[in-house]
This record gives sequence, C-alpha cells and structure tokens, in this order.
Amino acid sequence: MEDVAGLLKKFQKELSAGTVSLVLLAVLGQSRQPMYGYQIAKRLEEVGEGVLAGKQSALYPVLRNLEAYGLLESEVEPSVSGPPRRYYRITKLGREALREWVAAWSATRDSVDTVLQGGVT
Repeated sequence: MEDVAGLLKKFQKELSAGTVSLVLLAVLGQSRQPMYGYQIAKRLEEVGEGVLAGKQSALYPVLRNLEAYGLLESEVEPSVSGPPRRYYRITKLGREALREWVAAWSATRDSVDTVLQGGVT
C-alpha cells in the first residue's frame, strides 16, 4: 500500500499532464515575441508559483506535440553563445484552442471547487 506522499506525487503528475499544454499555450499567447524552451521554463517559474518548476525537460515533448497539432510553429536560429535555439510562437489555431481550453479549465475548476466546498457556491 502506498503512503500519502507517494499518492500525492502520483496525483500531481496526473494533474500536471493536462495543464502543461494549457500553460505553455498561455505563456506563448501572452508573449509578443517567439520564445525558446529555456525562456518559457523561466517564465513558468516566475508566474507559476513553483508548481511547474523543475520540469523543464518535460516541456520539450509537449512543445513538439503542440507544434504537431498546428497550435505552435517554430524555427531554429543560430546562437552566438551556444547551440542553435528553437523559437516557438503560437498560431491562429493555437489562439483559438487556448480560448477553448481556458473556458474548459475554468468550468472544470469551478465544478471541482463546488464539490470540494460541499456544493456551496
């Protein structure tokens, strides 16, 4: 039988699986310029209150998936201080998806909060 800490870790992993795509789209949707992975990770650390901190390597597969779905596009640019960097920007389809996902997130959050509060709104 697992302990509470182990169960919490599993719960957090499952919870973050869907939310990472949402927050990545949000960060890129709020940015005026294309961003590369490290910039995105730093932005998440700044505004995410540590919830997504330390998961930088997990961002890259999600970024690639979002690009495969047409929600992001990227281009590689040379870097003077190291290897080339892949810069991501949100697409028109990505902005539409972001609006829908934010609405779905809000509805889900409100519903869960209602249940957690014993049905009191």
